[in-house]
Amino acid sequence: MIDFRKVLRSFRFAGEGIVDLFRFENNAKVHLLVAILVISAGFWLNLNRVEWAIILTQVGLIWAAEAFNTAIEKLCDFVSPGLHPQIKAIKDLSSGAVLILTIIAVIVGLIILGGHLLDRLFFTT
Repeated sequence: MIDFRKVLRSFRFAGEGIVDLFRFENNAKVHLLVAILVISAGFWLNLNRVEWAIILTQVGLIWAAEAFNTAIEKLCDFVSPGLHPQIKAIKDLSSGAVLILTIIAVIVGLIILGGHLLDRLFFTT
């Protein structure tokens, strides 16, 4: 039998994690600001359903990666508060993963939003 109180409690804890991510993590705030700008541009450029799905997937992937990165960094700092070369490598790999996703998201954004922007600026009738 499913204990719905446990499920709701789990959702509450996850929600607290999301709020904390955007409240305390500077990079997450930057990603949130960029996402707001991209979504606003998407409305202005009248994206279609597929384009919205792609853009929103990119936004979600970056936010999730930032959350994983933050969790890994906090765990590393808890386990090894001092400087340690292995901890540095772990943290660098984790932040590198966010950077990879961000670069891909920028490319996707340029393809989708840039194409619409070029059409709007140069090919409007």
